[in-house]
Amino acid sequence: MSETKTFLFMPESAYGPTNNCIGIGHRLLARGHRVVFAAEASWAGKLEALGFEEDLVDLAPPPEGGDGEEQDAGQFWKDYIREVAPEFRKSTAEQLDTVTKPIWEALIEGARYCEPQLKEIIARVQPDVIVEDNVLTFPALTTAGVPFVRLVSCNPLEVPGPGIAPVFSGLGEHETEAWSDFREEYRRTHGDMWREFDAWVQEQGAAPLPELEFIHEGAVNIYVYPEALDYVDARPLGASWHRVESSVRQTETPAELPEGFTDGARPLVYFSLGSLGSADVSLMRRVIAALAEMPINVIVSKGPLHDEIELADNMWGAEFLPQTTLLPLANLVITHGGNNTVTEAMHFGKPMIVLPLFWDQYDNAQRVHERGFGRRLPTYDFTPEELRATVTGLLADDELRDRLSAIGESIRAADGLHRAADLIEAAAR
Repeated sequence: MSETKTFLFMPESAYGPTNNCIGIGHRLLARGHRVVFAAEASWAGKLEALGFEEDLVDLAPPPEGGDGEEQDAGQFWKDYIREVAPEFRKSTAEQLDTVTKPIWEALIEGARYCEPQLKEIIARVQPDVIVEDNVLTFPALTTAGVPFVRLVSCNPLEVPGPGIAPVFSGLGEHETEAWSDFREEYRRTHGDMWREFDAWVQEQGAAPLPELEFIHEGAVNIYVYPEALDYVDARPLGASWHRVESSVRQTETPAELPEGFTDGARPLVYFSLGSLGSADVSLMRRVIAALAEMPINVIVSKGPLHDEIELADNMWGAEFLPQTTLLPLANLVITHGGNNTVTEAMHFGKPMIVLPLFWDQYDNAQRVHERGFGRRLPTYDFTPEELRATVTGLLADDELRDRLSAIGESIRAADGLHRAADLIEAAAR
């Protein structure tokens, strides 16, 4: 075993980035290292139960008159998504002002609030390496005098370049004429906010941010995305950037499916809009109704508003599901296009139907579609007949199944968690 080092992880307060850090952190723990999470306070106890130390941060002051009741992990974003869900019906360009910008504003407010806390945590923990999986920079993390590792568990369009579509646009690789208009709208809606944030970042002693980007590069930069979907042919990355094919955590929770769900008599479909997207109950109900009469079995991740979602007779589900245990059993995945679900579906070689809602989900949906690994459907405009025909067509596509099976085998052999842990461990040296 190498010399014991201390690694401080700060993931975004959502399940995708946090699970990514958990998977990598477990590999480092197994190598005898100390792993501390400076996660958001609603994760209290959940990370400690997995073997990690917790030194948590508040991203906002407690609500006035609050009763101190424990929040669910990532509750802020669940509440926010439920409120803003009507805006998801707009185009990606229209969402820049009504969805994307407010998300940046909330993230920036949290970064400003927790900056003093992070400095105190770093002083207590004395990390050898700091690892962040977020879309926003926290100056304390980059000015601590130790190697900073940036993890990217979003679509890699987040790292911009002239030969690729702009992030958050959902534009195709050949829709080049529309790229410049979207970039200009992003500049119009985000320019002033970025300049103000960049000035504050520099006041904290951090380096200037790249133009219209909200996070610095690290000494080591690791992004999670399968080569089969990647953009490196159009946008090569520098030597500090490393792709990890997947970062699939080990789920210990067994899944007790109803009798007959896995006997092969009917195709098995896994349906999840993620912990945030499933808060759009009306959309969940539309998909469920469309699939209810099909000769398939459906596993449904019901999410935080599970009490408001009624399943059909050919379905089974719960609020939380062990996704990485269930995906290998499925023949098809219906997803919102979150980066973790997309990479996990590729990891297990599963075709996808993607119903994007916001952020980089449109980019993932477009990439899956244009690379031929599934279909992107209009999330709020698909007809029940269209969804059913797409399910039937993908389930019957033997060539696609064989192609994805081979890709999945290659991704699993690459052992992304091991590679990510190697890179982070090397940063300590």
